[in-house]
Amino acid sequence: MDHPQTPRVLATHLANFQHRIVRVLGTVVQLRGETAVIDAGGQIDVILNRDAHLALNHAVEIIGKVDGNLHVKVQAATDFGTNIDFTAANAVVDATHRHKEIFYDGE
Repeated sequence: MDHPQTPRVLATHLANFQHRIVRVLGTVVQLRGETAVIDAGGQIDVILNRDAHLALNHAVEIIGKVDGNLHVKVQAATDFGTNIDFTAANAVVDATHRHKEIFYDGE
């Protein structure tokens, strides 16, 4: 089975991934009903689905599609609690984009 690519991104990468599925690890900084804001190298607005149960100040991994407004429409969300090393996680994101031919196809 062919699995869709979900390149790891930070807020600064979103403009390059409009209308594509991405993977983002960040901290939940705001919950607003059907939307939330996560901090992942900058603030990202996420549009929640009914299965997404986010907790304020928890790390979360979002898999979702970037829309034309650079919001991420959640397809899956995983709570990673409060003990995440974002330095290591962000190094993985950096490596993903420095060596993108390994991790995802270009446009």
